[in-house]
Amino acid sequence: MANSSLPMDTNLHGRGSTHTAEQPLPRTTQTQAVDRIRRLVWKMAIATLILMAIGSATRVMNAGLACPDWPLCYGTLFPSQQMNLQVFLEWIHRLDASLIGVLAIALVGMSWWTRQHLPGWVPWAALLALFLIVFQGILGGLTVTELLRFDIVTAHLGTALLFFMTLLVMGTLLLPYQGPGTVGKLPWAGLTAALLVYLQSLSGALVGSRWAVHQCLSGAQLCTVMNSHLWGILPATLSVLLVGFWAWRTPALHPTLRKLADVALGLVVLQILLGVATFKLHLQVEPLTVAHHTTGATLLGTLVCFTVLGLRDRTTQAVMPAVDD
Repeated sequence: MANSSLPMDTNLHGRGSTHTAEQPLPRTTQTQAVDRIRRLVWKMAIATLILMAIGSATRVMNAGLACPDWPLCYGTLFPSQQMNLQVFLEWIHRLDASLIGVLAIALVGMSWWTRQHLPGWVPWAALLALFLIVFQGILGGLTVTELLRFDIVTAHLGTALLFFMTLLVMGTLLLPYQGPGTVGKLPWAGLTAALLVYLQSLSGALVGSRWAVHQCLSGAQLCTVMNSHLWGILPATLSVLLVGFWAWRTPALHPTLRKLADVALGLVVLQILLGVATFKLHLQVEPLTVAHHTTGATLLGTLVCFTVLGLRDRTTQAVMPAVDD
């Protein structure tokens, strides 16, 4: 007669627990600490996505230098006398970034204060997030003082995306999740897709910061920069399609992973449609351009969450006890 044992749930510290769905774990100090950190991280991630959307609107509305000084705006915290749409976009962009910076400091403080109740990596990840947002703020200041120099603007967005991904990795690792261990090598496909989409996002930032579309269409300048972004659509799109197709073909895949794969497929189709519309209209419809950038960041975030959960699923597969016949 076969001897089989139920796989033990692994908590955030990797220790086994024999509690079942009928016997839920009590809310201990540990779980409360994890819940607080996780909620804060997800709020910061949403605020960062909004920040990037506002930053995109600031660029396409030519509002990057609407506040000529930094970190103040016209030498004050609230430039009421100079306020117009462009000044408001730049001002609210800075305000959102400052609030996220304060939350990042709070995240570090909470993580280290309650570190005995958290996985050991959390305080260090919080420090990494704080470093990235501080560096992001420095780059934001340089974009003004260096008059929107294209390499600084591109690095500004690239760092924002790294900060966004760091928060998503933290939040996803802290989610209660127990995979069936059927994911196989699918997470590596997700990681590849996330990397390609990130590089494509940087390419798009370079196109935007150099106004390559306008210059290529009007004066046949910087067409190489624009065409490199257009060609980059192919590998990024194919990698996302591969993730979706592979997820469909994987039996007994966790519903959350299947849903994330479906969302990624929908986002990549929407992203292509927005990109085509933006290109055809020569970036003259600002909301389309902002939606294109924001959808790209959302797609990247979806792939990051998919990859992290997939890797956790592989860990479940590795620790599941074998069945003896």
